[in-house]
Amino acid sequence: MVKYFANNTDIRSTWDHVVSAFWQRYPNPFSTHVLTEDVVYREVTADHRLLSRRLLMKTNRLPRWAERIFPPGMSRFVYIVEDSILDPVNRTLTTYTWNLNHTTLMSVEERCVFQDSVEQPATTQLKREAWISSSVYGFSRPIQEFGLARFKSNQVKAMKGLEYALSSLQGETPQRLLRDTVKDASEKAREAAKSLASAATVPQKSQQYV
Repeated sequence: MVKYFANNTDIRSTWDHVVSAFWQRYPNPFSTHVLTEDVVYREVTADHRLLSRRLLMKTNRLPRWAERIFPPGMSRFVYIVEDSILDPVNRTLTTYTWNLNHTTLMSVEERCVFQDSVEQPATTQLKREAWISSSVYGFSRPIQEFGLARFKSNQVKAMKGLEYALSSLQGETPQRLLRDTVKDASEKAREAAKSLASAATVPQKSQQYV
């Protein structure tokens, strides 16, 4: 079973500005967990699309309940691959991201499409989708619930980071682009963590580690 997440956001900025901010969004005060970013591949195709692959390293702070289940020597870093397709003709930026390690514990795949709005001037439409799964025997469902709550919290922070980059490019004071708040998303993450902590206290016949 896989947890699915989707939402749509209207970004009150032109597509060109959003794309520029996307490439310059790190570092920002809302994404301090992103430690490094490296371009490992880039190509301009015959039809003028820009294909890119980047490797990002992020911190992977485990909650206390996870420390009871997983080995103490497990890496606290997550390596993320980000593939992107920039299409200047159709004015879209499509990104695909997924984690390379800790995939048994949790696999998170994300797809984002930044599309120039044809109905609203100076607006970019963002559609974000995510698929979250876990292969840990006996704990996959609560881990997925926790992963979904954490993803929701992180995507709010990601949007605030993009807003920060946009404001920096335009020389403006950051303004809210979303109705969601980091506080609300964080509360959901804490609720999921409590649920998973309760599940962790139930003895299991077998455990599978990363």
